[in-house]
Amino acid sequence: MFDMVKKWFWYDWLMFIIRLIISISLAFTTVEQQQYFTLPIVVLVLWQLLAFSVPWLCLQFDYKYYLFTEIVISGGLILYLASFFPQAYFAFLLYAFLIAAHSVQRAYLWSGPVSILLLPAIIKLLAEQSEYWVMAVHIGLAYVFGFSFQLLVHNYRQGEIIREQNAVLEQYLSQIERITLAEERNRLSKELHDTVGHAYTSLIMGLETLRPELATDKGTESLDSLLNLARQNMEEVRGYVHQIESPHEALPLLQSLRKLAEEFQEHAKVTVRFHAYGEEYPVMKQAKTALYRCLQESLTNAVRHGHATEIKVSVQFEPQQTRLEIQDNGRGMEHGREGFGLSAMKERAMNLQGHVSVYTEPGEGTLVTCTLPRQTELKDEVIRLLVVDDQPFIRESLRALLEEQQDLQVVGTAEDGEQAIELCRQVQPQLVLMDVEMPNRDGISATRAIKETWPHIRVLILTTFEDTSKALEAMRSGADGYLLKSIQPLELAETIRTVYRGGTLIDQGMSHKLFAQLEADNSEDDPSPIKDSMAYELTPRELEILQYVSKGLRYKSIASKLYLSDGTVRNYASSAYMKLGVRNREEAVEKAREAGLLE
Repeated sequence: MFDMVKKWFWYDWLMFIIRLIISISLAFTTVEQQQYFTLPIVVLVLWQLLAFSVPWLCLQFDYKYYLFTEIVISGGLILYLASFFPQAYFAFLLYAFLIAAHSVQRAYLWSGPVSILLLPAIIKLLAEQSEYWVMAVHIGLAYVFGFSFQLLVHNYRQGEIIREQNAVLEQYLSQIERITLAEERNRLSKELHDTVGHAYTSLIMGLETLRPELATDKGTESLDSLLNLARQNMEEVRGYVHQIESPHEALPLLQSLRKLAEEFQEHAKVTVRFHAYGEEYPVMKQAKTALYRCLQESLTNAVRHGHATEIKVSVQFEPQQTRLEIQDNGRGMEHGREGFGLSAMKERAMNLQGHVSVYTEPGEGTLVTCTLPRQTELKDEVIRLLVVDDQPFIRESLRALLEEQQDLQVVGTAEDGEQAIELCRQVQPQLVLMDVEMPNRDGISATRAIKETWPHIRVLILTTFEDTSKALEAMRSGADGYLLKSIQPLELAETIRTVYRGGTLIDQGMSHKLFAQLEADNSEDDPSPIKDSMAYELTPRELEILQYVSKGLRYKSIASKLYLSDGTVRNYASSAYMKLGVRNREEAVEKAREAGLLE
């Protein structure tokens, strides 16, 4: 009840004061004239107390109960007093004002006639000397004033809602503008990194290969001079790239999230309480962006759709994962209603082997939880890598970049798919970085052969081009990830660790195109029968996960049965969905049944 009172506006306090004035004046009058009444003074005072409290309490929960109790209890009290003093009906004028002010929609059709016509008629029967039409006019005018006040309040509330929505929209538009600028900065930084940076890397690696041919002192001196110049210019390019990065991405995660919450509180005029638990550790750039966008969208939804007045934000740095929770006190949302913003949040998290959960009940607010696995170097463990690319300087550049990480070791390089298969037999790598377009044997057919012979070897496609058909073919051939060569070196290392642990990662830009392609493919009628189950190249573990999914089990239940982590089960499921060409578990089960993959 106290929480309701805290949310009152000026008109709620005005109504309460009017009711309090009526009750106090009636109480004093009753005490002064108690000798004229047949009921004991204690009963009358108790009746007045009920007339003050019961309708008011009902008003806090349901206006229909309020109207009934106001007319029966308060109206009954006025009828009793008017039977002794006909002028007592004047006390009902304020009650008529309150009844009209709280009547809505069809309630006017019965509250008006009862207050204006029926009650004066009953008073006329109890006190014959009273004037019926005079009473009806007086009460009618009071009712009209109450109705007018109700319209005023309604307009005021609509104005408040519009002002709040405008404030949220302004904040949202401001965020969109910043997002657009940030994405443009990121695009420019990637352009510089992919073109100029790539050119310098190739130049440096190419010059290094000339060192044996320039064995003279003068040749070596010239070569060192050129290399120093190239490295110096490359460092300058990296500096420019960092300068044009998005401002919030330059901040640590906790600081950027706290700043976003404070700015939203200032512009949207809501209370945002921010808490952090655990010791902050660095997170990869994609994870930081995903958490930032999740908080951004959740804050906006809480006010714009949930009309929340208080939002609690907590960031938890756990040993194995980073968790962001946003809880509001709004009106919640309908189950099954998922807008574009929520879908985008879930997709961002899924691309990083995380997940977004939304718990909501109408009238009880909403809780959004975004959980992302922590990507760190593996202690006391080294991942054995095989780099496959037809360009020598790309192979050597990747070797140099990856071996800067203590937990990554390049045990071999290959220039085509045939060499890759042979090296897999010889050195037994744990993960293969595979190019797509290569002579002799391309990366996709090589991936298929490697997975058939050594299913435990993880294969991460690393290519230059955004080709959705190649990406789908690669995933169906057993690839565990699909990335573009424009990825930052540190993010590449983190992605390798994620895929090595059992994750499946697809470049974010590519994932959008893949889902769009899948949606377009699913919307077309395909008269051909479903191909043989082997065409999908599902691993035994993925088939096992699909079997449990078809039985209606949730990921947590499957994880407990198979002694796996929840995230690992989600990764297997996501990989199976991608190979089947579907977007969710319902479509996956249906397609798997049609293909005869399920028992």
